[in-house]
Amino acid sequence: MDKTRVLFITQEMDPYTDLSEIAKIARQLPQHIQEKGIEIRILMPRFGTINERRHRLHEVVRLSGMNIIVDQDDYPLIIKVASLPGARMQVYFLDNEEFFKRKQVFTNEDGEPFSDNADRMVFFCKGAIETVKKFGWPPDIIHCQGWMTSLIPLYIKEVYKNESIFQNSKVVYSLYDSTYEESFEESFFKKASINNLKEDDLKDYKDASGVVLHTGAIEKSDAIIVGSESLKGFKAGKKPVLDYQSLETDEYLTTYLDFFHSLIGKKDNVEAG
Repeated sequence: MDKTRVLFITQEMDPYTDLSEIAKIARQLPQHIQEKGIEIRILMPRFGTINERRHRLHEVVRLSGMNIIVDQDDYPLIIKVASLPGARMQVYFLDNEEFFKRKQVFTNEDGEPFSDNADRMVFFCKGAIETVKKFGWPPDIIHCQGWMTSLIPLYIKEVYKNESIFQNSKVVYSLYDSTYEESFEESFFKKASINNLKEDDLKDYKDASGVVLHTGAIEKSDAIIVGSESLKGFKAGKKPVLDYQSLETDEYLTTYLDFFHSLIGKKDNVEAG
């Protein structure tokens, strides 16, 4: 049996960003399931807060060199990689000087959201999918973590639906209680309409109050994981939902893996010991 392949697309990860629910899961879950015989890939932004020398990032020339269009402007995509000591895991970082050089993550020194967070999200989501195409590595599961990944389900299901590499992929969106959508402007819908999308294709990302990233991502995903305790008990109609799991024990890792297996209908053969 072919090994299951799980792609993690995350906005945060320990030890590269401040510790949070997302960062902790993004660090622990890939290692756990890799040790169970599953192939993994991890993608995240190369924020300017990440020390390249300390974490030993280096450019992957064969993957770099693409340009990503955001709002009719071209932005070069640079791919860097680092190995996590003692974990036998590599993390791929998506970099661009315009979007990620600054020494803060989502807000400025005064705590105000960056005005180009929407542009940064579009760049990251499209860049992540294009990078996986360059891998030539078809994932069984695409696990999206954080609001910055919320366009991935839409792009996979609409823009890249005819790409053979994603034909059998199940998109799982982890739901957390933090977004910066209240700072997004109406222009978000135009910017997010990449390739042949029309603004109306993003209708699930909009309600009377404005931009609703989680709502759109949930609608386009195959399954949902509740990542924040404050959202415990969340329902998504007929879609499979894994309710909130406490991170205080290692049991949540097994529960996540079982949930992944339930979506693709197979288990990996793992040798004991």
